[in-house]
Amino acid sequence: MKEALFWRPLKDSSVQCLLCPKVCRIEEGRRGDCGARANQNAVLVPLSYGRITSAAIDPIEKKPLYHFHPAQEILSIGSFGCSFHCLFCQNYGISQGQPPTQGATPADIVNLAKRYRSFGIAYTYNEPLIWFEFVLETAKAARDAGIKNVLVTNGFINRKPLRQLLPLIDAANVDIKSINDDFYRRLCDGRLAPVLRNCVLMRQAGVHLEVTNLVIPGENDRDSDFRALRDWIVSNLGEDVPVHLSAYFPHYRFNAPPTPYETLKRGYDIMREKLRFVYLGNVWGQTEGHDTHCYRCGALLVSRRGYATSIHALTDDGRCKKCGAFNNFVMK
Repeated sequence: MKEALFWRPLKDSSVQCLLCPKVCRIEEGRRGDCGARANQNAVLVPLSYGRITSAAIDPIEKKPLYHFHPAQEILSIGSFGCSFHCLFCQNYGISQGQPPTQGATPADIVNLAKRYRSFGIAYTYNEPLIWFEFVLETAKAARDAGIKNVLVTNGFINRKPLRQLLPLIDAANVDIKSINDDFYRRLCDGRLAPVLRNCVLMRQAGVHLEVTNLVIPGENDRDSDFRALRDWIVSNLGEDVPVHLSAYFPHYRFNAPPTPYETLKRGYDIMREKLRFVYLGNVWGQTEGHDTHCYRCGALLVSRRGYATSIHALTDDGRCKKCGAFNNFVMK
């Protein structure tokens, strides 16, 4: 079994994982809180290394990433485990359980991307940051092959491992679940501050960043919640970072009612007061909140109907064909 990165030995054959801010102390024969890293013979090992639970060719818009290689498909892979335990998790079968897996090497994944002519590899479905060693090695192999690397993540990782990984990452969607730390502690068994810090680090590293916020009735759907998240993004990430407000549906251990469209629309209007690009997710039959218009002149740049995406007045370098404004698109 491969030895993990970012850990240290403790007394009595215990070890401490240093990958995420939980810094689990793990006794011999036990797993860490994420379920994917274990103490075997006083050595920390990544149980999920080379283990695949899901692999698919997805539209890049499904991640969701709307401003990164729009209208293209990407190889998407996942493993098992998560550093959070969200009561409303939509992928709890692989994030919280021990599902069946298939083996793969980094070279296998890169060859699969080549076979399907995918421009990139998305590490997604469960939490990729606790799949660290495999993601790191696969991302290196992908970079050498001219293939892009994408993270779909909760953003919960310590600084040192993140800084090692970021030079290999081209784009990320980070789920900022709430701007309230109490939400993270009660509903996710996590904390907010590391997530916000890591969003800033990604932006500073030149990673194309988009943010998702799952809107849950009674938890993070007040006007003040939308304003606080909006203002933090504008102040710390920039007004051009795309934000996706996504509708919640009951899952796993949480039974709040589904998010009404009116709530999403209210959040959309509040976000749009200061952010250039705001989108609505998990809603159908509504036209607002899907297309991209030039923030300066209003020209239609990209239209979306479900995952069917059409490019209109958008240049190959992400600018509006009518007025020349850069609309924060990565096209190549």
